[in-house]
Amino acid sequence: MKKSKILILSAILMVSLNSCGVGAAYVYNLNANNTEVRLSQKNYEIVDRVTGQSEVDYVLVFGGMKKRQLYANAYSKMMENADLSSGSKAIVNVVTEEHLGGVPPFYYKRTITVSGNVIEFTE
Repeated sequence: MKKSKILILSAILMVSLNSCGVGAAYVYNLNANNTEVRLSQKNYEIVDRVTGQSEVDYVLVFGGMKKRQLYANAYSKMMENADLSSGSKAIVNVVTEEHLGGVPPFYYKRTITVSGNVIEFTE
């Protein structure tokens, strides 16, 4: 009986003292553009690295927006930070990172970060 109490107590301690976060990174090609760029020569330079982030909190599995809307918000923030209106620039190497933390199902926070490199064409 004493061994089972110790075993249960140690299992509870391991679960409660464990880190409660999960992370993942995805590389997507979600651009539906038909623009063709040939990078066979060095006719561009990397100008900047831009990011956009969006997060939502859930309490008892309720709240916030859907994952697709989170991604759209993070992507639009990244595009605002890129300032593509001046010159011939493009965003390449777009990476989406997702982090899920908290203590599910009571409380958790989902954070989506989208980042990419801004290149500017020189010729």
